[in-house]
Amino acid sequence: MISRLSTKATIGMWSYINRTVCVRPAQIRALTGIRKQHTHRPGSDAPVELEANPFAKDQPQCILCKHNISPDYKNVQLLSQFQSQYTGRVYGRHITGLCKQRHEQVEKEIIKSQNAGLMPTYHKAVEFLNDPKLFDPEKAVRPHKY
Repeated sequence: MISRLSTKATIGMWSYINRTVCVRPAQIRALTGIRKQHTHRPGSDAPVELEANPFAKDQPQCILCKHNISPDYKNVQLLSQFQSQYTGRVYGRHITGLCKQRHEQVEKEIIKSQNAGLMPTYHKAVEFLNDPKLFDPEKAVRPHKY
């Protein structure tokens, strides 16, 4: 005779009653009235495949890639936006927010424009000082640890 069992009596795959009768967990559920909350279907264990990560952030684009602008040495007004007004040096990527390819293009085109005599080398051209700013040189887009 099998009496009602508690779920605490279950040890691994088998439950032992008085150490002589061996009862399976399915029989315990039938005796105690415990039912499964789910049903097992073949193939239901496969993970759900999503098309894209719903938690992924949008990939930030640099301002030149976003508007599909390629820098040219003849476009002095655009190139002067990436040049310091006091020293004439090119701002770094962490300040301008440009991607690596566009930043290298801007540097090459600035040098080309300076060699052609279209841009000054040690300061920003005076006629472009009041242009709207593409970024704030005092506040970096990607701040570094220092």
